[in-house]
Amino acid sequence: MAQADYTCSCRILSPNEQHVFDTLEGKTAYREGRERIYKILDRFQSTEPKIDIERAKYFTESMKETEGEMMILRWAKALKHICANMTVYIDEDALLAGRVGRQGKNGILYPELDGNYFESAVELLRSRDEASYGIDPKDLNDIMEMGTYWRDKAYDSELFLRTPAETRKIIYDPQNSLETRFIVDESSSHRSAVNWTPDYERVLKIGFDGIKKEALEKLEALNPLSPKATLEKKPFLEAIIIMCDAIVLWAHRHADLAKELAEKETNATRKQELLDMSKRCSWVPEYPARDFKEALQSQWFSQLFSRLEQKTGAIVSNGRMDQYLYPYYKADLEAGRLTEQEAMEWLECMWVQMAQFCDLCLSPTGSAFQEGYAHWESVTIGGQTKDGMDAVNELSYLFLRSKKEFPFNYPDLAARIHAGSSDRFIKECLETIKEGSGFPKLINDEEVIPLLLSKGADFKDAYDYCLSGCTEVRMPRIETFTSPCTYVNFASSLEMVLYNGRTFVTGDELIGLETGDPEQFKTWEEFWDAYVKQTSNLIHHAFTEQMVVHKLRAEHFACPFNSALHPLCMDACIDLHQPVIPGGIDLGFWEVMGYATTADSLAAIKKLVYDDQVLTMGELIDALKCDFEGKEVIRQLMSNAPKYGNNDPYVDSIAKDIDKLAVDYSKKYTKETGIELDVRLVPVTAHVPFGKVVGATPNGRKAYFPLSDGASASQGCDINGPTSVLLSNFKSKNYGEHYRASRLLNLKFTPAAVAGEEGTEKLLAFVRAWCNMKLWHVQFNIVNKETLIEAQKKPAEYKSLIVRVAGYSAYFCELSKGLQDEIIARTGNESIS
Repeated sequence: MAQADYTCSCRILSPNEQHVFDTLEGKTAYREGRERIYKILDRFQSTEPKIDIERAKYFTESMKETEGEMMILRWAKALKHICANMTVYIDEDALLAGRVGRQGKNGILYPELDGNYFESAVELLRSRDEASYGIDPKDLNDIMEMGTYWRDKAYDSELFLRTPAETRKIIYDPQNSLETRFIVDESSSHRSAVNWTPDYERVLKIGFDGIKKEALEKLEALNPLSPKATLEKKPFLEAIIIMCDAIVLWAHRHADLAKELAEKETNATRKQELLDMSKRCSWVPEYPARDFKEALQSQWFSQLFSRLEQKTGAIVSNGRMDQYLYPYYKADLEAGRLTEQEAMEWLECMWVQMAQFCDLCLSPTGSAFQEGYAHWESVTIGGQTKDGMDAVNELSYLFLRSKKEFPFNYPDLAARIHAGSSDRFIKECLETIKEGSGFPKLINDEEVIPLLLSKGADFKDAYDYCLSGCTEVRMPRIETFTSPCTYVNFASSLEMVLYNGRTFVTGDELIGLETGDPEQFKTWEEFWDAYVKQTSNLIHHAFTEQMVVHKLRAEHFACPFNSALHPLCMDACIDLHQPVIPGGIDLGFWEVMGYATTADSLAAIKKLVYDDQVLTMGELIDALKCDFEGKEVIRQLMSNAPKYGNNDPYVDSIAKDIDKLAVDYSKKYTKETGIELDVRLVPVTAHVPFGKVVGATPNGRKAYFPLSDGASASQGCDINGPTSVLLSNFKSKNYGEHYRASRLLNLKFTPAAVAGEEGTEKLLAFVRAWCNMKLWHVQFNIVNKETLIEAQKKPAEYKSLIVRVAGYSAYFCELSKGLQDEIIARTGNESIS
């Protein structure tokens, strides 16, 4: 057995790795006390997800009937049509009622986004090797009919037409307008909104009955002589009322189903559970939650309904669950209505029910962005209260305990850390991280909160931020920006300097600017100036596309549910997807791709060609063009040049210049767009496809290998220990600049490096240093490289192995080989220093 091999070599395993071997040997002690959860999990975990067409079918039926009406009214009516007709489910053994697709793992369709792909993508989804989906043959005809209807109406068709020709050339594949070049990319065609967090607390406190009453009062108070009231405010409020009726109708249908199932149930315990469920669904989310179980059911209906409303990029953030659920939890514990173990079971029922929804992206670009059934249903714990005090409570620890005892990749747990966080809380986070499943990721209040204040937030909103997605944060009651962002391949712009406006993949086709023959550049300054020009040109096209996206989306999408939960939208009677919401803070962003790849490559050019003059520019370019075939000596020179992630001022200063170049462009031009576009380094898994369009690079990277991810070092290039990675991150940031946002940082340790209490204490000191440096984010893989290699060879034996990918964790064997190779190639630190 594999375990014997590991034992003989005295290799220390993480609990996550040990769980794999225990499962192979049939050991089930870890299931004790969680029999219900594992019954539910066993029914679907190993099954292929199926495509469910009901949301798309009823959405399309309604939209056909409402053509010509205001978009928000059409959307609300479509939601009500869906809620009145789609199948409602209560899973066997489940404590929470409801799902948005068929039983088992499923993905739902969003024809308003993916309609152009319906005819071509379904077969691809069924046949691809990783993250495949099944489809019921009887649904194929409906899918094709919906595709015909949406072919010229889906959002991406008009986005392509509205994009200026010179920008279109940069972004889209000339042979297929539905695919991107991965040089500059937009993400709005595969998600109708950027990651978002509904204000669940509003639902729990007043219910949709309260929201409906608020809308009715506003409707009654409208000035009947005001054209604006007639044309804009009245339809908005009517849509809110319809939406409230829709979600209540949907909940009541679940109440009826629970009652019907109870009448047929022979097991007395289960019969009572179903009767209690029926009562809860009859009450919430229509009315305020009265206890912990009602609060969970109300929140669950709300996040499901948000998925019915729109596709927000594989996520529906759960916000600060340890804050808004705590009053119900505390009151129930004190009254004897609930035990800690019961609360854990209810929460874990939610986790396994979350896991049955798989984000289904038909766009080839979108699929490449989020491998392995990606998901970011963030649950945020810790941080600070609205008045700046430490917010950790006993529910915070319950979430951590669940993650330690229940090895599962749902939900995406994130812990906010600040200077006043207790050693106890940080240690509990670290003990959970040491389990090896990648949870929780850590977010730094000491950077996030001052930045949010600088962008116009007040203290109470800044202190109350939550995670929403990989590493991005949201202030649900004050932020209003929902337009998906653009990505810029900084390694491609480097190629455009080396090939005079061309790239290795596109050959003779002129993509960028003709900045001249690089062999004629006499100084590093000339080369850097050409790089600035090429990169600024790509950013220009990214900003141009972002402006088109921001203005166009309101013509195609609306979100009455999320608008009803936003106080500014309700005050102004304006849908959240409209470009301007009075009083809102628009915090948009754009992504830098291949940050360390580019910094390392520029450092190699500066060092080898200009400073030490051991290579000519011609020799360097020739080696890149042949992917180092027969040029291993040159590749070794490049590989041994200074590398970001090692606290080396030579390369870190170049990384800082790259960051400054990006920030300065935002500083100069973002006001023209009418939104704040901050610089981020958060690739999701896009660094893999972005790498596939980049040939060999001067840092010694072979052609088509993934680019570096986020603010992490290039794969395997951080050789001076993890503290040096932190210092490179610190020294490469322009802290005095305003137009910056999150940086994703991946680190990998061997289990031996963090073993025991000594390992925890060292990690605690490391996290305190990270916090003091005001670095945005950090997350950890605790795994042996050998385990990953074995898993790649024997996927059937390692199917339960969880790894941290980007801003999410996934089952390693559900990832593509390219992404698996990239994770294997990351440096596995054997000590903490």
